[in-house]
Amino acid sequence: MLGFSLQKLIVLAVVIAAVWYGFKFLGRLDQARKASERRVAGDGRARRPSAKRAARDLGAEDMVRCDACGAYVAQNGVVSCGRDDCPYPG
Repeated sequence: MLGFSLQKLIVLAVVIAAVWYGFKFLGRLDQARKASERRVAGDGRARRPSAKRAARDLGAEDMVRCDACGAYVAQNGVVSCGRDDCPYPG
């Protein structure tokens, strides 16, 4: 009758329960991660490094555009591109 059977209803209930408890578990993991970040910060708030500090920690450098050829080169230790009108020393 209407394609319902007890086995189908039980499987449906198990699937719904698994999804429900899965989301609850992921929520608890997220809360634990945030609490850990707060503990590391020390004052109850999670602190994130600024973008410049994070770039410096990664060893990233700012890039500048050569007016002569249009190529981007590292700002520190920049060298000439080889063209006569290059603004950077060779």
